Amino acid sequence: MTRHSSRHLDHGGRARGAAACAAPIRLAALLLLVSAAVPVVALTPEQIIARMEENQVHDSARSRGSISISDRFGTRVKTFRAVSRGEERMLLEFTNPEEAGQKILRVDDEIYLYFPEAEQIIHLQGSALKDSVMGSDFSYEDMTGGKSLLDDYSVELAGREQVDGHECYRLGLTALRRDVVYPGQTIWVDTGLFVYRRVLLYSVKGRELKEMRIREFERIGEKTVPVLLEMQDRMKKDSKTVFRVEKIEIGVPLDPGLFTLENLSW
Repeated sequence: MTRHSSRHLDHGGRARGAAACAAPIRLAALLLLVSAAVPVVALTPEQIIARMEENQVHDSARSRGSISISDRFGTRVKTFRAVSRGEERMLLEFTNPEEAGQKILRVDDEIYLYFPEAEQIIHLQGSALKDSVMGSDFSYEDMTGGKSLLDDYSVELAGREQVDGHECYRLGLTALRRDVVYPGQTIWVDTGLFVYRRVLLYSVKGRELKEMRIREFERIGEKTVPVLLEMQDRMKKDSKTVFRVEKIEIGVPLDPGLFTLENLSW
């Protein structure tokens, strides 16, 4: 009798154990079904732009590097040092012997040039902003800033594409006003790093004007910073500019007086 009872209890224990094991399996399966039914929250185009700009804008930065300009006349290399504060202030000084001491100051959307030989400051306005910087594929318009892309463009997500083997969001941007430098843009933003890897700039009729590709990045603290980019002006034949940052520091203390006209002529 005792032995029979023991066998009965053992059988019941195994049954209860099996039921106990089955319960979490059924629960896990239920949770899996529920999670599959709930869509993953996707980023909006505006959120993608905001995360990209948060990554690329610094409270302050100091850098030095080179600009290699190639066209039908050959290749010329300029060297520079630069300081910046946010998107509103930037001072770039050329250090190569041919242009040593020449400076470019940006304050919001205003551009000023300083030429030490003439001891002259020039305020660029209107069509002069379309001029090339030192014969490069960059214009002075490309250096203007101080605004978010979302202030100047409406943006749509056109899907995902690979750029140089990296998964990217493809975003289409359309200017909100006529005075925006480029009426249209297509930007490919890395889905993991939230940095742009390719940019196409268009005319009002949709003609490709320029293409920029970012080839190398450097991780500094919590930010991923472009340090090698290429620009091609589609209006020029056999032209390319390579912009290389050889050293960059972010979050450095800077004298506000650096970004003044008085300092420009020192």
